Parts: sequence; C-alpha cells; structure tokens
Amino acid sequence: MQRIIGIDPGSRLTGYGVIHLERGTLAFMSCGVIKTDSGLPLSYRLNQIFDGINEVIQLHEPDVAAVEDVFLASNPRSALKLGQARGAAVVAAMQNSLPVHDYSPKMVKQAVTGYGQADKEQVQHMVRVLLGLKKSPSSDAADALAVAICHANQFRI
Repeated sequence: MQRIIGIDPGSRLTGYGVIHLERGTLAFMSCGVIKTDSGLPLSYRLNQIFDGINEVIQLHEPDVAAVEDVFLASNPRSALKLGQARGAAVVAAMQNSLPVHDYSPKMVKQAVTGYGQADKEQVQHMVRVLLGLKKSPSSDAADALAVAICHANQFRI
C-alpha cells in the first residue's frame, strides 16, 4: 500500500488530498483546503501553508508527496507568489522525509480526465467518480486529489 498526499499550491488557498493505492485500487482518505489570512504579509501566509501541510502530513502519514508545478501565469507577480507557496508546501513535505514528485497541470488533467485542457468542473467530476465520492470536493481540494491520482497512475498496473 502507498499513501499519497497531493498538493495544489496557492498563496490564498492550498488544496490537499490524501489517497491510498493498494493493489491497483485507489481509495479516498481525506481532502481539504488550507486557507491563509489574506490580511497578512506573504511571508506569514507562506508559514501558514507550511504549518498546514505539515499538520496534514503528521495526521495522515503519507509515504510520498505529489505537487502540482507552477503554471505560466499571465501576471509574473502572481506566478512568483504561487512559486513561493509551492516552495512552502515542498519544504513541509521534505521536512517530513517525503519524496516529492512534480506534475504539470496538463499532466494532472490528462491523468484524471483524459484531456490535458479540461476545466475545473471536469476535474472535480472525474475525481468524484474515480474515488467513488458522494459529492464533489471543492475545486482546490479536487485539484489536489487529482495530483495524487496522477502520481498513483504512475504505479498502477
């Protein structure tokens, strides 16, 4: 069995999703969103992301972390903040001795929907179907679960 945490970094909302893969079968464990205080400077929000991911890792004890790469944003300032949020999440995983694997947004969408340009609603729907959930998780949590599923697909037979 392999327990995987998927992380969808963001400076305001960082999604996380934990699944486990056993004998080629995926099972849902947990998902949610780490919300940062938008009234705080970025450095404090990065610490909130680090603390939040660290707490999730301590609680669910994953074996590996899968993190979505930064997409090329039209606003360089937004891309820089996103990269820093991603860095906080990666350091939290590394501090907990987890190997970290990176996946592009296109690769993640391809893994769960079969189409690299799928929209958020399609990703949410397919995550719900693939994990047998009664309702779709929030967009950020679904994206994180999709990252975890993408990693799991690397090992499924």
